Amino acid sequence: MTAGKGQSLVLLLIAVFGAMSLWFVSAAILPGMMAETPISPFNQAALSSAVQLGFVVGALASAILGLADRYDPRRVLGMAAVLAGLANLALLLSTPGSPAAIVARGLTGALLAGVYPVGMKIAVGWGERDRGFIVGSFVGALILGSAAPHLFALAGGTDWRPTVVIASLAAILGGLLAQLVGLGPHHAQATRFDPRAVVTAWTNRRVRLAYAGYFGHMWELYAMWAWVAVIAALSYGRHMPEDRAVAFAAVTAFISIAAGAVTSMIAGRRADRIGKASVALAAMAVSGICALLAALTFGGPVWLTFIVIVMWGASISPDSAQFSALVADNAPPHQAGSLMTLQTALGFALTFVTVQATPVLAEIWGWPALMALMALGPVFGIYAMARLRALA
Repeated sequence: MTAGKGQSLVLLLIAVFGAMSLWFVSAAILPGMMAETPISPFNQAALSSAVQLGFVVGALASAILGLADRYDPRRVLGMAAVLAGLANLALLLSTPGSPAAIVARGLTGALLAGVYPVGMKIAVGWGERDRGFIVGSFVGALILGSAAPHLFALAGGTDWRPTVVIASLAAILGGLLAQLVGLGPHHAQATRFDPRAVVTAWTNRRVRLAYAGYFGHMWELYAMWAWVAVIAALSYGRHMPEDRAVAFAAVTAFISIAAGAVTSMIAGRRADRIGKASVALAAMAVSGICALLAALTFGGPVWLTFIVIVMWGASISPDSAQFSALVADNAPPHQAGSLMTLQTALGFALTFVTVQATPVLAEIWGWPALMALMALGPVFGIYAMARLRALA
């Protein structure tokens, strides 16, 4: 018996939550790994940025090969989640921060490209009028999954290995649950990548501005998500013992990232009423201000740093789903899938650079300067969204 809309969406959100808990495993376990083995700033960043790069390669390969066309998307998602969980377990067999560990993280990212875009396709097949809320809920599950490793890390204490195991089991379970999901009445085959979309992305002004807003958003998003626990721990460490600072930083990271899940669902509803560009612009205005406040309050009272970081996390992600929706709204129908694939690939390629460069530059300039630099992304995105709204 095929699951109905409500049951299918709940199962899909749980599956995505489980699979995406793999994304920031390395960021959550980094303090524990470094307690065992010294890891250079470059390799610290590579453990996270390898996931971004792997995702780009996986997304493009999946689109070009048309995997969602040739196979049931539920099978693609399930297989990708299970294999990603197994790839993550390879961290247990490699030296922390070693090339083998970095390769394992890259492979995990490549496999997660079979979860995020494919899961989004399944989700939007279940609605049209309430699509904003459905997409917002899907992104919310993705965000909660991304935050989960910081919560798992608390359960493991000073040992980083339980976090790896828990996240891997969650991904495998998510892949199995995905097989129970039904396909909605609006489900359609995903189009294979159309190389001509590269031209459209530049010549179609509305699409170009949607891309620009997305790039500004991605400039800030994953740099913050990947390093928020480190930022919080260093700030708290000026007022409390290191072990307590690290533990509270993990809690802060989880709450701040998870807060974005709630605001993403609210933003999805709001976007259907006042416009996607308006919602994206407002979210970036708040997140940009929060980035600057985080820089100014770094090392200040613990309670103040905590509040600012949670506000930053709550405001940094609600615009995420709206950029893909803006591309879909303004693209030629036969190129919408390819344009969204290209948008995702380019955006995550940018995050490879920002995630990798962040700790290296922080060694030179300091973390407050890096957080202020993150605010440049929202400034660029706000300008793009204002221009796009003016065309309406």
